[in-house]
Amino acid sequence: MHDDNPAALTAQALRLLHGPGSGSRTILGLTGPPGAGKSTLARHLVAEVRRAEGPTSAAYLPLDGFHLSNGQLDRLGLRHRKGAPATFDAHGYVALLRRVTEDRFREIYVPDFDRDLDEPVAARHVVAPQARLIVTEGNYLASTDTPWPEARGLLRELWYVDTPDAEREIRLLQRHMAGGRPETEARHRVTSNDHPNGEYVKAARAFCTRTVRVGDLPLPPGTRSVD
Repeated sequence: MHDDNPAALTAQALRLLHGPGSGSRTILGLTGPPGAGKSTLARHLVAEVRRAEGPTSAAYLPLDGFHLSNGQLDRLGLRHRKGAPATFDAHGYVALLRRVTEDRFREIYVPDFDRDLDEPVAARHVVAPQARLIVTEGNYLASTDTPWPEARGLLRELWYVDTPDAEREIRLLQRHMAGGRPETEARHRVTSNDHPNGEYVKAARAFCTRTVRVGDLPLPPGTRSVD
């Protein structure tokens, strides 16, 4: 366990950027259960690396952009399990990671998830040709089930973001209520869906490079957490 402050984590990200093989593009992965703070940390690291190395030096690539649409979830009968492994286009995510490692001459557009729309949205982020550090985050990056090991093989390091369950559950409850769910429904969502997803994620933490625990981090201006 590493109890890391924001400056120490930024220094570690910069170490990856300038370490062995620094002439190539490096992908840092962050994983952890729902509500752990992965997207907040990822955005923080990208913002700090850009501040130190230039505005196109780092890019953000969230797994959440590969959520299946509500229409597809309804077709599959999986709307009630939204956020579970089967509700992502995992192969599409792996394909984009692979393209990021291989294509250094074109802008690469990256989808995201819009919590106001409750749907994935295309091309919200972009990986510039000059980007040398890509920070990706998602619940299942350490999973041993197909095709997640293919994603893990493309990462230089994978950090497990560890946050106490009680704190995560408060965040998740607030998230669901902010999305318009009544408190009773929001609590049911946390216990019936977020909790089993989180336990699945925890089971794979041993496959991560390191475990980090951070407090609340400031978001870059104009952004908000979607973790």
